[in-house]
Amino acid sequence: MSYSCRRVCMYVLGACFVLLLSVLDLGAQEASSGYLKVNSNPGKAGVFVDGNYLGPAKSFGRTRKYAISPGEHEVKLSDPRFKDYTTKVTIQSGKTTTIAPNLDALPVPEPPFGTLRIEGADKFAAVYLNDKFMGHMDEFSNSLQGLLIRPGEYQVKVVATHGGQPFEQKVTIEENKATVVKVQ
Repeated sequence: MSYSCRRVCMYVLGACFVLLLSVLDLGAQEASSGYLKVNSNPGKAGVFVDGNYLGPAKSFGRTRKYAISPGEHEVKLSDPRFKDYTTKVTIQSGKTTTIAPNLDALPVPEPPFGTLRIEGADKFAAVYLNDKFMGHMDEFSNSLQGLLIRPGEYQVKVVATHGGQPFEQKVTIEENKATVVKVQ
């Protein structure tokens, strides 16, 4: 075998070795966390683990799967039309834990209402009104969707799914009118 052929073989073997190590490391990283699936009714309920918002339980009717560190965690599901649901789960490394609660409905509010629409890039960002979780931004983001609320003044807070500085704005909701908040 010529010197240049041996040299090419050594490069190929080295590249394969590096690739093998990276695949083994990726497998170790995946095994170091477990997963949580929430198959709740309603599916739009916000999923909070240890007080941190992760996103909605379902997206387009499909249950979402969230990577969680192993151990015991408090899971809270919140939807403004239902009573909050809280439970403890134990997440095991490399395994998926599924919970499937049915949230209890709250009484339907009485009109009058105004509409709040919130537009921005992070469709799963958490939306709060006066510090109460109301849903994720994609639920309130276009002319066919919006949050029906009683007229009055509200503090809107939008928290991105990947953290960062929350967006906050005070709004006044008027009866039978739409108010649009644009999140930068």
